[in-house]
Order: sequence, then structure tokens, then C-alpha cells
Amino acid sequence: MANTSAAQKEIRKSARRRQRNRLVKAKTRTVSKKAAQAIDAGDKNAANMVRQAQIELDSAAQKGIIHKNAAARKKSRLTKRLNAATLKS
Repeated sequence: MANTSAAQKEIRKSARRRQRNRLVKAKTRTVSKKAAQAIDAGDKNAANMVRQAQIELDSAAQKGIIHKNAAARKKSRLTKRLNAATLKS
């Protein structure tokens, strides 16, 4: 347990940040999964879903929740998957 009031405050702050970060990470995972499923299903709205996933990933990277290179990698993989699916059709 923290001894000083400053340390106790830091614990409260880190708990709030952790909760916020978990929500943002969960949202990015959900949106990315839905976009991937839309691509696999051949949904006409897949391009819009990929774009939304890219926006969420950029937002998380800008907030420092995920690394910018990780966001770029995930965006790239989604885009490659979308392009491959549209070429097959």
C-alpha cells in the first residue's frame, strides 16, 4: 500500500488510465475483427468498415495506447486483405 498521498493519487490516476486504455484497445480489436469478417463475407460495406478500423487504430496510436508502428502494421494487413478480396471478386 502506498504511504504518501502523492503515491495514493498516482494509484488512482493509473487505475483510471488503465480502464480508459482497456476500453480503447477493446474497441480497436472489435472494429478490426468486424472489418475482417466483412471482407471475408464479401460485404459491400467492407471498405467503409476498414476505413473505420483505420481511424480507430490511428486514434489509439495518437493517444499512446498502442505503438504507432503496431497501428500501421494492423492497418496495412487489413488493407492488403481488402485489396486481395476485391481482386478475387
